[in-house]
Amino acid sequence: VQLQASGGGLVQTGGSLRLSCAVSGNIFRFNHMGWYRQAPGKQRESVATITSGGDTNYADSVKGRFTISRDNAKNTVYLQMSSLKPEDTAVYYCNVGVTVDPLTPRMDYWGKGTLVTVSS
Repeated sequence: VQLQASGGGLVQTGGSLRLSCAVSGNIFRFNHMGWYRQAPGKQRESVATITSGGDTNYADSVKGRFTISRDNAKNTVYLQMSSLKPEDTAVYYCNVGVTVDPLTPRMDYWGKGTLVTVSS
């Protein structure tokens, strides 16, 4: 299973970016999909997650500004980020829980991070 994240970059305060994470490989079923981030000197934290049923959960710091969505046909998860703040600066990682066949327990996979820098 491979994850390819894209969409990071440099943006000014108040700007927007959309991150994408395309998942490929031998996949029987998707479980959760999500985005995490790690700022310099800080631990990785959950930003937003979405279940296979479409239920979403957000960190308090991004509620109302970020929206997670998934396109099951494209095996892709998105993170639309708006009203960005300098404190949103971090490396963003996508994470998926996948079952590769009916007899194998779910496993979590991580993509390589994509850097988001918000200038003040």
